[in-house]
Amino acid sequence: MAINQLETNLAAITTTIAHLEKENCEDIELMEKLKKERDRLLKELKIQ
Repeated sequence: MAINQLETNLAAITTTIAHLEKENCEDIELMEKLKKERDRLLKELKIQ
């Protein structure tokens, strides 16, 4: 997968997490999955 696609996915997931937190999302399982995917992308991009 190209770096640009990874960065695009990272930005989309980060935006989604922020939106759901702002809306007080109560779906803990969804939030955990999104955060795990965000962490995986950060690790793959060597940002974290």
